[in-house]
Amino acid sequence: MTTADRDTGFRELLERHRAIVFKVANSYANNAADREDLAQEIAAQVWRAFPRYDGEHAFSTWMYRIALNVAISNLRDRSRYERHHEALDTAVHDAASADATPESAAAVRELQRCIARLDPLNRALLILYLDERSQREIAEILGISETNVATKIGRLKQRLRNDMSEA
Repeated sequence: MTTADRDTGFRELLERHRAIVFKVANSYANNAADREDLAQEIAAQVWRAFPRYDGEHAFSTWMYRIALNVAISNLRDRSRYERHHEALDTAVHDAASADATPESAAAVRELQRCIARLDPLNRALLILYLDERSQREIAEILGISETNVATKIGRLKQRLRNDMSEA
């Protein structure tokens, strides 16, 4: 495969699966600038790893694994930084669409707050679940057993129900 073919193939795959990048970036970054930076870092890491993609798993599965690893690493780095710095912008990003009702927009913001409070593994698990990935694929991406995925999903659903009802 020539370099030009590889570049074209990568661009096509990235374009086809770009929603993964944005879902992960939106779930792990609080403001627009951080989301853009994280999305760019995810794309760069996927590009760096692309020569090692062997096709054994679906590209989306492989890409999710990289995206979540980059996001979790970024979150760890950011939390170390934030322990020593005061944030200037603490406003929560409003992801509700323009045509949403005030009630549904408030529910989306509350769900985002609940998700933001989750530890990185549970946040990744929930993102994949909400993206309707199979338990088998979630297990492959996160490197845990399918049984563990099922158990954690059940616990997360209950936790979110409790958190949302308290809000």
